[in-house]
Amino acid sequence: MTHAKSFETHHLSYIREKLLALDDSQWIILQSINIKDPTVSLIVSIVGGHFGVDRILLGDIGLGVGKLITCGGLGIWTIIDWFLIMDATREHNFKTLQPYLV
Repeated sequence: MTHAKSFETHHLSYIREKLLALDDSQWIILQSINIKDPTVSLIVSIVGGHFGVDRILLGDIGLGVGKLITCGGLGIWTIIDWFLIMDATREHNFKTLQPYLV
């Protein structure tokens, strides 16, 4: 699994089991899934987090607009997201992959 760092460690065994059970025809679909890198999300959060760019990148449009309007919660929300954005990215990746593993 080349994208192991993009998922929570407790999800990896579930993902591995499901991947081993897939047909060969489904591998092409899996290769086209957009998996986001948690490190890139952290860098985006540090650079543009006070504008909500990090949350919009993950598809959380409402949270992104909320951060934009409040200037990152006067900076507090931005600093908190520096610690939470990598886990949020990993959870987003799992939710994106999960429908294809059924």
